[in-house]
Amino acid sequence: MSSYTITPGSVGRQAREWVPAIAVFVLAIAVWQGAIAAFHIQQFLLPKPTAIVSAFWDQRHTLWPAGWYTFKEALGGFALGSLGGIAAATLIGRFRALGNALMPIAIAANAIPIIAFAPIFNAWFDPLSPNSKMAIAGVLCFFPVMVNTLRGLTSVSPRQIELMRSYAASDLTIWRRVRFPTALPFIFTALKVASVLAMIGAVVGEYFGGSYDALGVLIRSKAQILDFQTAWAGILVASLLGIALYLAVALTERAVVRWAPENRPS
Repeated sequence: MSSYTITPGSVGRQAREWVPAIAVFVLAIAVWQGAIAAFHIQQFLLPKPTAIVSAFWDQRHTLWPAGWYTFKEALGGFALGSLGGIAAATLIGRFRALGNALMPIAIAANAIPIIAFAPIFNAWFDPLSPNSKMAIAGVLCFFPVMVNTLRGLTSVSPRQIELMRSYAASDLTIWRRVRFPTALPFIFTALKVASVLAMIGAVVGEYFGGSYDALGVLIRSKAQILDFQTAWAGILVASLLGIALYLAVALTERAVVRWAPENRPS
């Protein structure tokens, strides 16, 4: 296994991969700004991007502390849900009868809208405590991580298992040497999805009650007093933090799963 090195060619290739996304983003902002001016859309329906950016800068001392508070809730839920999903997938993969009993329950729980969980968790925990928001984010993260991890753990070639058995390897050794490394690309795919869902869960949970320092509460309160520019600026902060968590997972994947074709330097 060769070590992963960053070369000018790989950096240039990664930069070129971002060009289409940046171009589409700039085009979308231009269309947004132009459509408001052309069709005289009221600010309570859709503020101008320039007004949102202005509010983002003017209210930065309020928005970023609130965003950091919510980000910590999302990070806690991300960790709980992801670890729980990996542990559940390991148990289900090892004990198929247990998986047959628990899988319908997990599917049913995942089918319930998150806004139905939010008031219940706020009733179970202190509404002002971040624990309820972590629980909501954890529920959102649990199912995709569990399903993808289970798929990865069970996608091992039977020949690999037979080879390990021929060396009298234990189930734990097979899991550690074969099943878990094989499942890593699947796990990181799920973690990237969960990183976005965690931020969504934390913000949605705060809409039903939370600390005044929370971003979701700030967005709701600003919308109620018709300060839509600041409300949209809060949404921008949530988006940036969600992207940051996603990129952190993606960078970790590149460092850990170096043998995957998409992570190999060209």
